[in-house]
Amino acid sequence: MEDSLPMGETQVTAQEGRSTAGSSPIAAEAASETAAASSTTSPATASPASGKSGWRARLRSLRTPGRPRLWFEILLIAVSYWLYSLVRNAVPEQKAAALSNADWIWSAEKSLGLAFEETVNHAVNSVTWLIVSMNYYYATLHFVVTIGVLVWLFRRHPGRYAATRLVLFATTGVALLGYYLYPLAPPRLMNGANFIDTVLVHETWGSMASGNFKNMSNQYAAMPSMHIGWSLWCGLTIFALASVPWARILGLLYPTLTLVVIVATANHFWLDAVGGMACLAFGYAVSRVWYGSLPHRLPRWVPGARKGRLTGLRAARLPRPSSEPEPEAGSKPEPETAGARRA
Repeated sequence: MEDSLPMGETQVTAQEGRSTAGSSPIAAEAASETAAASSTTSPATASPASGKSGWRARLRSLRTPGRPRLWFEILLIAVSYWLYSLVRNAVPEQKAAALSNADWIWSAEKSLGLAFEETVNHAVNSVTWLIVSMNYYYATLHFVVTIGVLVWLFRRHPGRYAATRLVLFATTGVALLGYYLYPLAPPRLMNGANFIDTVLVHETWGSMASGNFKNMSNQYAAMPSMHIGWSLWCGLTIFALASVPWARILGLLYPTLTLVVIVATANHFWLDAVGGMACLAFGYAVSRVWYGSLPHRLPRWVPGARKGRLTGLRAARLPRPSSEPEPEAGSKPEPETAGARRA
């Protein structure tokens, strides 16, 4: 007959001729009650470490791409573009500084032997249908294609939408800083140069900075070129995510053609395009730091959204036949055969 043990002491059991020390059942019960009591501690007495972990969890949730909501995205894009236009046009039109900076840019390009804008401007202007098409291209596709890519991302790549949108927003935000710090006149407004304002000559609606719309936009905000920044964003996004080769090729051709258009219409120097590329690189860096990955490397679908639906479908199985024994607890299910999968 075994002797009883005091509370908190260990009991010794014999197993295959060896003694093994284990916790007393009474001590184990007391330990479990202590653990349960500590788990129900009120938030007021929680340790600072738990508060830090809570903030980290919130930060992780913000940095995890979620499912985009249509109404919120429409509102966000509308408000963001309104603020962009408001800030861009509110920048003081420092005409003297803008013209001086344009002269410096033009001289720098000449020293590099790459001052080809005037030649392209005159050559394309001699072909009426071509330059008129470019005027309308400059005025419309800048918005149409960008919005189209956003819609495509929203519908087909929701898991990558937020990160790719952040690239666009960060690119545009840093561009506003460039407009303020470095006012620049476009080539068509330079003094002493021989550039042709193709919108005025052909009387087309090709630029918000010419004709009847010139008072609605800051004409001295040419550096950086967001026509290049946005078109290159569209092109790289399509090239990285499109599944068909012809779409990827079009993605690369779009910013290339945009560069020709901004130069031919005398709205930008090619160095303005370099500024737009630098802003886009900044946008990708911001998105990379925030989400921990480049947008195209993120999951296509929002984590858990489609998986949950598929799990629900897989859970709806037919009942097991009575002739088939139930699997033992802890055993792994047998793999399906090829015929069973096809059935």
